[in-house]
Amino acid sequence: MFGSYLPILIIAVVLGLVTQWYINSSYRRYSQVPLATGQTGAQVARHMLDSEGLTHVGIEMIPGHLTDHYDPREDVLRLSEDVYKGSTVAAAGVASHEAGHAVQHAHGFVFARMRQVLVPTANIGSSLAFPLILGGLFANITGLIMLGVIMFAGAVLFQVVTLPVEFDASRRALGALDTGNVLPPEQVRGARRVLSAAALTYIAATLVAVLQLLYFLGLARR
Repeated sequence: MFGSYLPILIIAVVLGLVTQWYINSSYRRYSQVPLATGQTGAQVARHMLDSEGLTHVGIEMIPGHLTDHYDPREDVLRLSEDVYKGSTVAAAGVASHEAGHAVQHAHGFVFARMRQVLVPTANIGSSLAFPLILGGLFANITGLIMLGVIMFAGAVLFQVVTLPVEFDASRRALGALDTGNVLPPEQVRGARRVLSAAALTYIAATLVAVLQLLYFLGLARR
């Protein structure tokens, strides 16, 4: 029964390693390319936010590597030190991507709103799905397995909805970098490579989650 899960586990490990290597290598490469304008990531994000009328959105520096995110509850961008202070193509790409999430929030981007609503469902599904499925398998209770599958499906739905949110944030970021004359065309291409590498991690995670869901559905139907 669990032997058939091994291919999914192998796919998950391989995809995880490959995508992490790719995003880290892309980020390292373009972290060595100085921004032509000399702006820091924080300044690039501030410019993008202000051009969208979002002068009220704050920008803070936080510890960690690639821990950058937008907090819609407090309306603040939190950028890692390398991105906040960095005057590189990689820093500009990451900072503008997070600013893109703030723009989505301000404009009521439908998928961003859906993802926010799904956060509790995803958290519950991630924590309870596997115990319920395993418990149902060992106790031979199909209903318990199905309940776990339904909870896991909520977590998978969250990941699926995350894809258009991340793609749209990158699209907004690259548009701002290009049309705002923040970067010359060749450096915009570098920022696109960094953001494309990051997008692959979301695609890989979603693919693995969908494969897991299909596997668990098969177990529930036996």
